[in-house]
Amino acid sequence: MEVRNNIKFMIKNFQDLETYQHSQKLYPETVKFSKDFSREAWHLKDQLCRSANSIHSNIAEGFGRSVAEFKMYLTRSLGSCNETLSHINDAINTENGNKKTALYLLKEYEIVGKQIYRLREHWK
Repeated sequence: MEVRNNIKFMIKNFQDLETYQHSQKLYPETVKFSKDFSREAWHLKDQLCRSANSIHSNIAEGFGRSVAEFKMYLTRSLGSCNETLSHINDAINTENGNKKTALYLLKEYEIVGKQIYRLREHWK
């Protein structure tokens, strides 16, 4: 059971999780952001897109397993979120992509990281 705006509701599948929804929504925005990377930064673009995709994919893959297994997948998801933050910072430092978009994505992925952490801590 999850609480949103003081309303409790049952989670029936991974798509009901706010963390999943938020990270999945950010993925296409991240891909779009990386389209403007220089040719020399193709490794960074690839790693950024892979790590961003891994966040919600691990949540989906782990959902429905045992509590311990799901928490392990949430830990992987948090690691992918941190990796995504690192790659966005690398993009800023190498002047790849739009800086305003990068700052927006940093803020949003920091929120996702906090959501994953709280979900992992409170999942029963």
